[in-house]
Amino acid sequence: MWHFGTHAGRSRVCTSHLDANIFSGHIWAMRITSTISIAESEIGITPIRASGPGGQNVNKVSSAVHLRFDIGASSLPERVKRKLSALSDQRVTNDGVIVIKANEHRTLSANTRAAKARLKIMITEAAARPKRRIPTRPSRGAIRRSVEAKKQRSVIKSARRKPTLD
Repeated sequence: MWHFGTHAGRSRVCTSHLDANIFSGHIWAMRITSTISIAESEIGITPIRASGPGGQNVNKVSSAVHLRFDIGASSLPERVKRKLSALSDQRVTNDGVIVIKANEHRTLSANTRAAKARLKIMITEAAARPKRRIPTRPSRGAIRRSVEAKKQRSVIKSARRKPTLD
């Protein structure tokens, strides 16, 4: 659930498919994983005009969104910050800011949700720890079968050679 301030004395609240928590007061946060959440104040959202068809409405309504997230100034764990900064993704600037543009929907709120969802996916992938590889050895039988198969191939290939006069 996202809080969008007040309008005509009433509080406007928009529900979202993203998880949200209340930290303290009226600060909202977006839950990334079970241990990682980022405050709504860390995400900068700027409405922009969408490009493409739409007639005169395109020139009047700002329905697209630029989402900015400063990796260095965020409350993410250092490990996740390093991984996000090291991404070779065009959405990550040289200054360590993630910039996501969303304009696939017709409304500002839908584009905002889409941009936040993409940010959540990026951070979730960076937070995922790689599986630890457990080295294994082939069994004696597997080694024996491999050697037998190689001998068989050797016999087949040697039969292709021209016969010698020895």
